[in-house]
Amino acid sequence: MIQINEIAPDTFRMSVYVPEINLQFNHFLVRDEEPVLIHAGLRHMFPLVREAVDRLIDPAKLRWVAFSHFESDECGALNEWLTVAPNAAAACSWLGAMVSVNDFAARPARALQDGEVLATGKYRFRFCRTAHVPHGWDAGVFLEETGKTLFCSDLFHQTGDVEPITPHDVTERTKQALIEYQRGPMANYVPYTPETQRVLDSLAALQPNTIVPQHGSAFMGNGEKAIEKLAEVFRETLCPESFR
Repeated sequence: MIQINEIAPDTFRMSVYVPEINLQFNHFLVRDEEPVLIHAGLRHMFPLVREAVDRLIDPAKLRWVAFSHFESDECGALNEWLTVAPNAAAACSWLGAMVSVNDFAARPARALQDGEVLATGKYRFRFCRTAHVPHGWDAGVFLEETGKTLFCSDLFHQTGDVEPITPHDVTERTKQALIEYQRGPMANYVPYTPETQRVLDSLAALQPNTIVPQHGSAFMGNGEKAIEKLAEVFRETLCPESFR
């Protein structure tokens, strides 16, 4: 079962909840002259996500499949989407395209440099490189500049079958998820490096109005303060003593 909610103008959250691991997998469709799917999703979820996209647009008209980093829930179904949409291409970091995506994908990706903008019509997606934040050498996030919506991948990760969007702080949920993961086989899911604070500071400076994670509720409010609080949570739960 997949839940569809419009969380911003022309932006639709398509969420699959997996109770066995108590986690939502969120995919986002932005309707525009060149429609964008953010997160291709896992291959086994492709039929569900395609059905959801089909309720919103003709999937064959999809132009971009964007994602943060090379990981199954980010781009596992990429080639399925490229088959359905003959004019579509991946949009990811230059590094991701060079080291993984162009070998994996059926067609070459749009390889984005830090700060480069993907224009899709009335919307503009600025790619912000965030190496190892939340994880992955090739990681990055997308700021939709028109509405100041930050598609932040695994940042603000939350467990549970939570509401699509909330005006309430979600960083405590993220803190609890990080603590839970640190105690089990998913330990070090998010690394903390000497660059982590700088990267989070750069994202806070974008002052997003809406923060849209891949797992959990989107947050609508003061994004700058939310990211600053997330940086505090990271320092408290992840930062080695040698970095403090």
